[in-house]
Amino acid sequence: MLNILITGGSGFIGSHVVRLFVEKYPNYHIYNLDSLTYAGNLENLKDIENYSNYTFIKGDITDEDFINKLFEKHRFENVIHLAAESHVDRSIKDPLAFVKTNVFGTMILLNAFKDIWQNNFNGKKFYHISTDEVYGTLGQTGLFTETTSYDPNSPYSASKASSDHFVRAYGETYGLPYIITNCSNNYGPNQFPEKLIPLFINNIIHNKPLPVYGDGNYTRDWLFVIDHAKAIDMAFHNGEIGETYNIGGFNEWKNINLVKLLCAQMDQELGREKGTSETLITYVKDRPGHDLRYAIDATKIKNDLGWEPSLTFEEGLKKTIRWYLNNEGWLKNVTSGEYQNYYQKQYS
Repeated sequence: MLNILITGGSGFIGSHVVRLFVEKYPNYHIYNLDSLTYAGNLENLKDIENYSNYTFIKGDITDEDFINKLFEKHRFENVIHLAAESHVDRSIKDPLAFVKTNVFGTMILLNAFKDIWQNNFNGKKFYHISTDEVYGTLGQTGLFTETTSYDPNSPYSASKASSDHFVRAYGETYGLPYIITNCSNNYGPNQFPEKLIPLFINNIIHNKPLPVYGDGNYTRDWLFVIDHAKAIDMAFHNGEIGETYNIGGFNEWKNINLVKLLCAQMDQELGREKGTSETLITYVKDRPGHDLRYAIDATKIKNDLGWEPSLTFEEGLKKTIRWYLNNEGWLKNVTSGEYQNYYQKQYS
């Protein structure tokens, strides 16, 4: 069996990647390493927890001694590194937590991978998942490509940019075989409701205000999370070592237009009068360093690996809404306790 370590595998994107690999590749043994912070949830993988080719390991990527012993024990031939602090608002409140996990944690994994194989990297791979936010912000036109210069504007994006640079540096300095992908905004089932779409779905259910930053004209490219997992599968198996691939949905939306579409679909699903949920929209003070627009050019991964999104945004959003409405128990569990304190502090 090929031993593959997936970090952050109980989180939003990670759980979809773990499920895909466990079910699709019975000859791989998937080790899911997650520290189970607020965004990591074992309920996300309850359907596969008893598979013979799946093992969950609770642990922190910033614990160097623990990580080194883990690599010595299991000798992972491949690493798919998703574990990260990922919310811009939280990074503004606590930037050092993002440096610790995203930079220091990535360095510890790189060192462990390098040391266990001692330059015998044949058939090995370190796959690092990153974000389009490392590129900074765009004006009204243009797209991020794989050669766009890095220009991060938040502590979160700066920490991810730093981790990307270290992965490339280990490739150049030590010959460590790596692939990097930078993806646009993800949405879909199991996303912790600090991010826009699940946050607003939850608020609409409970008739709470929908806090829209600034004038609502910030623009993002959106991708259904299962499409992202499929892109990771393709890049892992067919991507070229030392290459970067941008993954995007070819699907730009201004925040306010997205919110209005979400409101309309929620009214329909909940049997409410058309326009009811739009009355909940509340404009709030803009966050510092807010990037105007992100937009990914995913031509390279489409041409080189044959990947492209399978769903339109309207289709994906409808699937997402129905998942949350059918899993209100999951939503209730993850929005209790610490989350409520955070929400009050962030949006009050």
